[in-house]
Amino acid sequence: MPIYNKLVRDRIPEIIEKSGKQFTSSILNDEQYIEELKNKGFEELEEYTYAANDTVALEELADVLEIIHALAAHHGSTFEEIEEIRKEKVKKRGGFQEKIFLHEVEDD
Repeated sequence: MPIYNKLVRDRIPEIIEKSGKQFTSSILNDEQYIEELKNKGFEELEEYTYAANDTVALEELADVLEIIHALAAHHGSTFEEIEEIRKEKVKKRGGFQEKIFLHEVEDD
C-alpha cells in the first residue's frame, strides 16, 4: 500500500472510497494544518516549475491558487482581500510584467 502522508483535497477520501480501495486518514489540528498547507504550496509550485505545457502549467497554478484561498481563510481573510493588497503593491512598487532583472546596486 503506497504511503502519502500529505494534505489532500477534501473529496479525495470519497473518491478513494468509491474506487473500492481502503485508506487511512486523520484530521489535522490548526498547527499541523498550516504547516501542511505550506508544504502543499511548495509541492504545487514545484509541479508548476516542471509543467510540460501551458495546460499542465495552468492546472498547477489553479492548485497554487487553491492553497492561497485556504491560507487566506486560515488567517481570517479572503482571496478578495489579498487581491486588494496585491493591487496596492502594484501601484506602489509595480508588478513583474517588464521582466526587469536587477544585477546590483551601489552601496553608499
